[in-house]
Amino acid sequence: MNAGTRLLPCLVALATLATTCVCSHLAEPNPVRASGPVPQWKNDWSRGAVFYEVFVRSYYDSNGDGIGDLKGLIAKLDYLNDGKPQTSSDLGVDALWLMPIFKSPSYHGYDALDYRQVNPDYGKNADMELLLKEAHRRGIRVILDLVMNHTGSDHPWFVESSSSPASARREWYVWSKTDPGWMPPWGGTNQTWHPKNGYYYYGVFWSGMPDLNYRTQAVRKEMKLIAKYWLGKGVDGFRLDAARHLIENGAGQSQVDTPETHAFWKELSTHVRKVKPEATLVGENWTDTPIIATYFGSTAVVKGGDEFPMNFDFPLASSIIQGVNASRATGIAAKIAEVKSLYPAGSTDAPFLTNHDNVRLATQLGANTGKLRNAAAILLTVPGSPFVYYGEEVGVQNGTTSGDEAKRTPMPWDASDKGGFTTGTPWYQFAPGKETANVALQKNDPSSLLAMYRNLIAARKRSTALTKGGIELLTATTGASSVLAYVRTDGAERVLVAHNLSDTFAVGGPYAISATTAEKLFAYPSVTNPTGGPGSWSIALPPRATGVWRME
Repeated sequence: MNAGTRLLPCLVALATLATTCVCSHLAEPNPVRASGPVPQWKNDWSRGAVFYEVFVRSYYDSNGDGIGDLKGLIAKLDYLNDGKPQTSSDLGVDALWLMPIFKSPSYHGYDALDYRQVNPDYGKNADMELLLKEAHRRGIRVILDLVMNHTGSDHPWFVESSSSPASARREWYVWSKTDPGWMPPWGGTNQTWHPKNGYYYYGVFWSGMPDLNYRTQAVRKEMKLIAKYWLGKGVDGFRLDAARHLIENGAGQSQVDTPETHAFWKELSTHVRKVKPEATLVGENWTDTPIIATYFGSTAVVKGGDEFPMNFDFPLASSIIQGVNASRATGIAAKIAEVKSLYPAGSTDAPFLTNHDNVRLATQLGANTGKLRNAAAILLTVPGSPFVYYGEEVGVQNGTTSGDEAKRTPMPWDASDKGGFTTGTPWYQFAPGKETANVALQKNDPSSLLAMYRNLIAARKRSTALTKGGIELLTATTGASSVLAYVRTDGAERVLVAHNLSDTFAVGGPYAISATTAEKLFAYPSVTNPTGGPGSWSIALPPRATGVWRME
């Protein structure tokens, strides 16, 4: 097929817009063709690993300026994982996801000004290298938030691009002579095209975040070099922000999930597997399960997926919270069944409860201890690699304002005025409830929420079925059951998991499991072992209780 034939479908579909464009951002890109053997992932460490999302600004301040920093995070690594399997005082996480750490004009960092420079608020590049060294010494992997869809509007690339239509970097961003008038693909009336020096540039989120133009080969090359730079420094992979939005083909839903977007992610995936096959990628695709499933790509040629080996499971997160709140297990079961039926064979789910874009879990669940335990127990026993948002393990609530800052408040290490977070003035006020939702109060209490997280994560590590196994649902996907039960299986190991999502006593079963004994891996103190026998096991569960048993 010659170049003209290859471009024809795109040009016909966008005939109206093409007449307004001052650059070739609507032409189909020419991805680099792979040659030789297809590189494979060697990131088995990430399958079943427990990840912990950290907002560095809010985690721990080492120098008293009120802003969390990389040295502060280093100081708290032993809380996360001390690298000593024989101890039980650490949380036991396997990996960290750091929200953006690059130089940025904002508190949140999703508008980078320099992808190779650490935000001075957080320290220096040398501090990042020390963090990687100290984390790896403890067996903790580290992935970075890499925002590839857009830069900040003050990024030198955009300043140059916007200076003139003749700029050498003009085609690094998406420009038009007139306003095409597209609305955001998620709805609403916000503008996606913004005026600048007599032209319009595309920024799907807002004017301060102009979209990069991935139809320009120089952009593709530069962003792959940035990924290579950080992988070379020891980073273990990337969380890829706004992955659905990379390359747009027109208005409405043509701004998301385009074939060209998938093609670039496959290109990046190949690049990462060549540079550091031990690394991993996690896609942020905030949409429905059938679309999320496409972002794994093919698992036939590349084990784990030739696009993203992990994708965040937004629908499951919503289902867990709704089900726990409503004391209804069947909706969660239905979502687990949907994932199982639609995700490609060999893919790894990335379940979570909330993240930096969501109202905090404790607030959504009314700070109800039983519900918080339910949600945590489900998260840490379903298939995949679970992600825990910092502070979730002690029940941190949302802040009192409506802004995103309220979802990202300082970590309460103790109940003092400054929360043990800083010796100065915290960059933002603490969320309500830190008198009880803090590490100091819970760390030595065997009945605390923090202790439950520790114990469940430890139980996962004692079971390959829980970390890497498949799932067989025992709860129906319709009806009104309050007991969520399933069997996790890996080889000969089978693990029975049961959660009571109600505030009253409940019985699960009988379940047709051909086992003769039940060995407890984790259970609330008030939970007794399953009763019955081969082919007919039942479980008596107190309110909001969970039990996990190895069935032999």
